[in-house]
Amino acid sequence: MGAAYFYHLTRRPLQDTLPVLLDKARGAGWRIAVRGQSPDRMAWLDERLWLGGDDAFLPHGLAGGPHDALQPILLTTEAEAANTPSCVMAVDGAAVSPEEVQALERVCILFDGTDPEAVQHARVQWKTLTDAGCSAQYWSEESGRWEKKAEK
Repeated sequence: MGAAYFYHLTRRPLQDTLPVLLDKARGAGWRIAVRGQSPDRMAWLDERLWLGGDDAFLPHGLAGGPHDALQPILLTTEAEAANTPSCVMAVDGAAVSPEEVQALERVCILFDGTDPEAVQHARVQWKTLTDAGCSAQYWSEESGRWEKKAEK
């Protein structure tokens, strides 16, 4: 049974935080699906991941290619990722179900702390998932480093 980790982004933007979390997840040996809501936003994130230096290379693909099932990291807008992930990283308010949290190793929900709608959406996701019996942790970078602020 997995857990949902909520990451409240207040100091660094998504394009800087996501590669760090992806690297950690890859270090755990997981396949990852980065789930968003907009194909344009996923294409933008794809570009940002390719711009990382050689030492920060993260093998990945944008959903819709011929080798989606082989991708260690797949950027997608679909609920069912073709790469059979162990970890889903939901961005931009992408939906996550309690069943998913319980079936996967980890679900990471990254949200923009400067956007009141994103914060409110994350609060609803937290309540929905924890009310369904999912384990959840809330992480904040407000102090300048990531700290666990709540767990349920």
